[in-house]
Amino acid sequence: MKRLYARHRLDIKLRHLAYAISTMSASGDWQAATDVERLWSAQGAALACYSVRSGFHLLLSALALPRGSEVLFSAVTHPDMPRLAKHHGLVPVPVDLDPATLSPHPELLARAITEKSRMLVVAHLFGGRVDLAPLAEMCRRHRLVLVEDCAQSFQGPPDTGDPTAQVSMFSFGILKTATAMGGALLTVRDPALLDRMRAVQRGWPLQTRRAHLRRIVQTAAFVAFTRPLLYTAVARVSRAMGRDFDRFVNSAAHSFPAGSTEELVGRLEQRPSAPLLRFLRHRLGTFDHARLQARSASGKRLAALLPSGLHVGGFALDHSHWLFPVVIDQPDGLIDAVRAAGFDAARSASSVTAIPAPASRPDLEPRCARELLSRLVFLPAYPELPPGSLDRLSSALEGQDAHSLPLLPRSPR
Repeated sequence: MKRLYARHRLDIKLRHLAYAISTMSASGDWQAATDVERLWSAQGAALACYSVRSGFHLLLSALALPRGSEVLFSAVTHPDMPRLAKHHGLVPVPVDLDPATLSPHPELLARAITEKSRMLVVAHLFGGRVDLAPLAEMCRRHRLVLVEDCAQSFQGPPDTGDPTAQVSMFSFGILKTATAMGGALLTVRDPALLDRMRAVQRGWPLQTRRAHLRRIVQTAAFVAFTRPLLYTAVARVSRAMGRDFDRFVNSAAHSFPAGSTEELVGRLEQRPSAPLLRFLRHRLGTFDHARLQARSASGKRLAALLPSGLHVGGFALDHSHWLFPVVIDQPDGLIDAVRAAGFDAARSASSVTAIPAPASRPDLEPRCARELLSRLVFLPAYPELPPGSLDRLSSALEGQDAHSLPLLPRSPR
């Protein structure tokens, strides 16, 4: 096996890790939250949370929707999001995606809305942005709360979300852009709703400093592990021992271990600590726009080099290429070819899943989303790859055929 470049590069440098260590003695949790929230929103619309999932749990707690109400979701999202909806007595309903944009399809959204529908949660996937305008108009017409999950699409200050959404949620977990090794910021445009969310959060315990220090150590270890020499060595050892290298890589950056919904909720009900908030403020104040632009350019160039139809979601708005997904007929064969060229690639990870339709609504089963995830491969396209890497990647994909996804209704123009 030749030198292997990791499938993902964390958006963090050694100086950031050193700064994070220096914040461990920070005190004043309330003031730290106030400072980062004011930096995020001068209008007072920000709420700092432990994670996006914590923020979504807060939102559902504050809204107190009637049991049995329906929450419409982008068909592909983090699996804990529909779990949290069910925890609150709500019914998750998927809206299948347009593979060109990875947007919930407007015609399928119209078909999914019933008198029980109360909310639409749109996930901006893999670095692309969904055009919310047609979805926001539909939500306004049917009085649905529009929530956007921007965990994978942050483009740096002053990006605080689409003003047509009532709530915009941004994550700064380990794998995310401008990672703070945790934390989230929500833009909540209804002051009364924001006050209710704050009131709920005040009753939650504070994140321990020990837990934040563990996250720093975990991140530092992951940064070291994804450097080519060590990454290649671990891959070789895993192969020799018959171990699942993909599982090892995916588990190395998980923020929350698997468990029951009750255990999940218990872990989410925390307030972010002062060290985390001080570090998050630092990351926002020193955001590296140059790297974001380089990452976007790298993804755009790889998309141009590939055969037509391979890159899924390529027509999304303002693509920053947080990840670079392709949908292909033989995903395992593609991964072998890419690894032979010196680059790691991965099948769809556990961080996203397709939401099943309710038993009473089988017509809403997200066929396109399921097919997409079953054939999805993530390729490395970050700017730290050595010169010539994108050409070598595209050569490894020569002769590969794009997978034909199920046809969806034509998007209205």
